[in-house]
Amino acid sequence: MSQLSIGIGLMGLGVIAGQVAKVLADKADDLAARVGCPVVLRRIKVLPQDLKRPRAKQMPAALFTTDEDEFFNEPGIDIVVEAIGGERPAYEYLRRALTSGKHAVTSNKEVIAKHGTELLALAQENGVGLLYEASVGGGIPLIAPFKHDLVANEITGIFAIINGTTNYILTRMAREGMDFAAALKEAQKLGYAEANPENDVEGYDARYKLAILASLAFQMKVMPEDIHCEGITRLAGRDFRYARDLNFAIKLLAIAKRSDGAIEARVHPVFIPADSFLAKVDGVYNCVQVEGDLVGRVLFMGEGAGPSATSSAVVADIVAAARKIVLGIGSLSAWQPVSGKRIKPIDEIETQYYVRLAAADRPGVLAKIATVFGNNKISIASALQPESDDITKTAEIVIMTHPAREKAMQKALKELAGLEVVNEISNCIRVEDIEGSES
Repeated sequence: MSQLSIGIGLMGLGVIAGQVAKVLADKADDLAARVGCPVVLRRIKVLPQDLKRPRAKQMPAALFTTDEDEFFNEPGIDIVVEAIGGERPAYEYLRRALTSGKHAVTSNKEVIAKHGTELLALAQENGVGLLYEASVGGGIPLIAPFKHDLVANEITGIFAIINGTTNYILTRMAREGMDFAAALKEAQKLGYAEANPENDVEGYDARYKLAILASLAFQMKVMPEDIHCEGITRLAGRDFRYARDLNFAIKLLAIAKRSDGAIEARVHPVFIPADSFLAKVDGVYNCVQVEGDLVGRVLFMGEGAGPSATSSAVVADIVAAARKIVLGIGSLSAWQPVSGKRIKPIDEIETQYYVRLAAADRPGVLAKIATVFGNNKISIASALQPESDDITKTAEIVIMTHPAREKAMQKALKELAGLEVVNEISNCIRVEDIEGSES
């Protein structure tokens, strides 16, 4: 098929969109050589206030439009790149692009997590592609390996650090003994955390990303609401101190794994062995550990965010779509989830637990606490009393359990909170005995 050029329509002019526009301009000759014809930015859909951005003033005014109909009716656009973020109107824009027979590229994790199955089916129906490599892990290649390189495998587990903001905060808390509020403030000052950090610190960002990866890995429709989610706001400096004493590290993990004929999918803080590879992943880095029956254990690691890393994945998707157009190949989005697979409710999972509580410092207290655990068929592996206060007559007690059912643990925690000798259940953190030792 003869193609004079490939036309790109860009939606948005924020940090990511601006970097994509820059790469398309700076690497125009290289991209043309890779595709087989020029890749040309033809139109940019923006909001009126975007026209005041410095980058907008550096580009030809004729490129810009604030009218979505004018944008979608531009005859020279072959590929629409959505880079505005959020669920709406990005979802409607992607639907319109695919319905009008244009390939679509997006880095929008929320839209793909919530509407990916529908949009992929729409792309297939219209003979075009929906590409979303940058939606998880920024510039780390993750989506393509799941779609191509790992398809011969039965994936047994995904263990992922996929939010750089929370990983930075946890690293500072672990290394410097900082409390959560101080570590968050530092992350905001350095630009790693947003002014409103809720999406990151409550685990929602990681949940969107896990929904995408789990859907691909297990060939099923995993929605964000199917994934149990807890953030990092309850973690305290002393949790990291006790974790270190017990030879563990604390990470916010996104976990998806096969379990008793079902799939576990959850995001929450975990104790992981201090000698595991994931325990050594610090700062803003992301790392995804994938386990398959043929390939064994593989790791994908890098800086998961930032304009340069994300634009790398977006432009790679643009090139992939452009090559298909030049070669006359149709839909890139053939994917059909397999029905009948079940996501295990969080109450049914079985794991070990770390429990930190404040209780009266007097004889017989530990026996009462042990009785509650025993009545709920939870076996205690160890119990420590690392600190006590002679003035208030209270003690901090740290308990590690053997594997137990989540439902039983939650029942035990409620009963413990009702004991007259227990002042507070300070924290309860699951323990994940992941493989992957560095030794």
